[in-house]
Amino acid sequence: MGPDSGELTEIADGVHAYVQPDGTWWVNNAGVIAGDGGTFVVDTCATAERTRRFLDLAAEATGTPTPRWAVNTHQHGDHSYGNSLLPGSTVLIGHEAMRAALAVDPLIEYCPPVWEPRPDWGPVTRRLPDLTMTTDLVVHNGNRRIELHHPGYQAHTGGDVVVWLPREKVLFTGDLVFNGLTPMMGMGSCEGGLLSLEWLASFRAEHLVPGHGPLMRAEDVPEVFEKLSAYYRLVLDTAAAGLRDGLTPLDAARRCDLGEFAGWADSERLVLNLHREYAIAAESEVDLVAAFTDAVTYHGGPLHTTV
Repeated sequence: MGPDSGELTEIADGVHAYVQPDGTWWVNNAGVIAGDGGTFVVDTCATAERTRRFLDLAAEATGTPTPRWAVNTHQHGDHSYGNSLLPGSTVLIGHEAMRAALAVDPLIEYCPPVWEPRPDWGPVTRRLPDLTMTTDLVVHNGNRRIELHHPGYQAHTGGDVVVWLPREKVLFTGDLVFNGLTPMMGMGSCEGGLLSLEWLASFRAEHLVPGHGPLMRAEDVPEVFEKLSAYYRLVLDTAAAGLRDGLTPLDAARRCDLGEFAGWADSERLVLNLHREYAIAAESEVDLVAAFTDAVTYHGGPLHTTV
């Protein structure tokens, strides 16, 4: 799928989800929320080309060329590298941990040949949030209430933020939800992922916009969350068995039977997730070079991307 395949869908009055198929490496979902106070944007995209399309569609849908606010749900480049395409007047919001992580992210300046084709971000520069939060923040967009919430623990990352519209019952989950493809927990934890699913379910949203994958309605939540829970438990069990048997994360991944998850895109993320769980057990940090080297080995070559 090319950069022109993303589409904006109105899921509630003035609330739009931007979905980019097929949602794999570097291809995210985002959002646009209209209001009397201006336009509120949820995330940008990985590349300048994809971000420009998103912002052009947002302007067309809202009749407002300049977003007043934007938020990054976390620091990963597929949700934040396009920040510099936002107008300078746009107030950019993020969690304090997200801002700190994006400030030292090296991939925006040089992307190693881990992916094929190697991503080309285009003319983007590092832009950090102007306004940071630690727990909760409310933006009053005219009569529309936009709530930003942090789960209170490390889940997908340490700085995850969800966007909740209580009146419309719409929840933008960021990468706390991957719908139908392998979640990447290499900078979070599977225990945190399990906790976050319980937390997300407590909102009782009627519409959910996952960070990757198809849009969800309330009736989709039990099945999607059950599968994500089962995957997180598989990773935790595989890590525990690998540590017990003295296996490396790569060898533990090779021994793991993915079963129903074998058909999920980006299955090599299992290796990254295991590296993270091994690091948690050792009370250390993940060696990302080693983790991605092992993921490429597991995959049998560079990881697939379309950006």
